[in-house]
Amino acid sequence: MPRSVLSLAISTFAIGTTEFVIVGIIPSIADDLQVGVPTAGLLVSLYALSITIGAPLFTALTGRIDRRKLVIWLMAVFLVGNLAAGFAPGFATLLAARVVTAFAHAVFFSVGATVAASLVPREKANGAVAVMFGGLTVAMVLGVPLGSWIGGTFDWRFPFLVVTALAAVSVVSLMLLLPKNISHTPPQSLISQLRLLRNGRLVTMYLITALGFGANFVVFTYISPLLTSVTGVRESMVNVGLVVFGIATVIGNFWGGRLADRLGTRQAVIVVLVGLAATLALLPVTAHSVIAVMINLAVWGFFGFAINPVVQTGVVTVAEDEVPESVGAASGFNIAAFNLGISGGSLIGGRVLDSAGVLTTPWAAIALAVAATAVTGLALRPRSVHPAPVETLTR
Repeated sequence: MPRSVLSLAISTFAIGTTEFVIVGIIPSIADDLQVGVPTAGLLVSLYALSITIGAPLFTALTGRIDRRKLVIWLMAVFLVGNLAAGFAPGFATLLAARVVTAFAHAVFFSVGATVAASLVPREKANGAVAVMFGGLTVAMVLGVPLGSWIGGTFDWRFPFLVVTALAAVSVVSLMLLLPKNISHTPPQSLISQLRLLRNGRLVTMYLITALGFGANFVVFTYISPLLTSVTGVRESMVNVGLVVFGIATVIGNFWGGRLADRLGTRQAVIVVLVGLAATLALLPVTAHSVIAVMINLAVWGFFGFAINPVVQTGVVTVAEDEVPESVGAASGFNIAAFNLGISGGSLIGGRVLDSAGVLTTPWAAIALAVAATAVTGLALRPRSVHPAPVETLTR
């Protein structure tokens, strides 16, 4: 695999780390900047909402910019955003820095896959895209827990500064390794992309994505206060929980793809959502035991992230069936739906935590999972369930 593809993987590792590392350090930020934990949760919800809005908007606006220059400048903006977060004097400044970082994140992921695919022969495009997104997987398993440990051991600002250093390495590697000329086809206009939202089958899939994946973040955003205040573990043990959860998400992601191949989208979504709701229902019970809650985290992570490949495959299938000329844009809207789910889920979790306590958040999450199951059972028609060929997922 060309080293230029590895430079993109370094970037996705840094981006993935900064998006979710906040989960492990929310209590420290809240204490230091004198805001409530639900308010600190806005650092997750507004970040994800910015990605939801920024991905289609700024991808369309930057469609004619040279790809090499664009990805380098995006990582430079990402660097500045994390540096500003690390030195933020107050919560408002930190929140603004996160929003700027999220916009860079949104566009980088929108264009990064096409850049990775263009760097290798066509028959190796899937592998190049997998390597690039492998950085995100490593971030979930190692980057987020390590960043959380650094924040808990030293100061919550340190993870942002470490990511800033990673971003600097990324910028340099992109400048040195990316070819001067990267071919690309300008994306559809924003208006053309928005027309996809008239398609009822696609909108149904997006709703399932937002509700189902969002259920995870009603609880996951506030996993640190749950483990420290209910389970009674030290802050350092929160990182162990994040590692367990991260490893399980990787396994669940692979299993979800195979499940969709075997059962089709509709049945696979129902199986995954039922499993998710069941594991969340156990959390108020297992949260009082360290061993039990760690097992619960593993099973939850497995089901919670198994939904990703299932719904993404389903969206591609529907798009190829009804709007074959817009498969890429349709897939991009599903990424936006994932982040809308993260934003809405963390916002709901914050409100529930503030009014009824952290141990009530799993029940709110179950409500979203049940709603997603109902939409799947009632509105997702059987003719949309046949999985798409794997090669279409990276177009």
